[in-house]
Amino acid sequence: MLLSVAGEMDGYVQFLTVLLLFVFVLAITCVVTRWIAGYQKNRAGSGNLEIIETCRVASNKYIQIVRAGEKYLVIAVGKDEVHMLSELSAVELEPGEEGRQTVTFADILEKVKRLKDKKDLSGKE
Repeated sequence: MLLSVAGEMDGYVQFLTVLLLFVFVLAITCVVTRWIAGYQKNRAGSGNLEIIETCRVASNKYIQIVRAGEKYLVIAVGKDEVHMLSELSAVELEPGEEGRQTVTFADILEKVKRLKDKKDLSGKE
């Protein structure tokens, strides 16, 4: 009887040890990943290049507006190639954030709830 209790306790101790090691490794992985992401973000951005907007044309083909210094370029990006389509001036671009209405997840969820309520009411009548 005493050996079975000791065997059960040994199993619990092993389980807790493995669980603690797993949580420790997971925490270390999270910290290192965030550190590497911050390091790469600081190294990569020189401030001269910025992708303003991207539009998908096909599964692996995009049209992008890119700011390179003071110029705005329209480029076509494919699987193995990049082609410049045209150059834009700053006045030709449509207004960004202030001209667009931002939609949040909460707004979409409310709209779906209202549609569901309307369907429930129409189905009961």
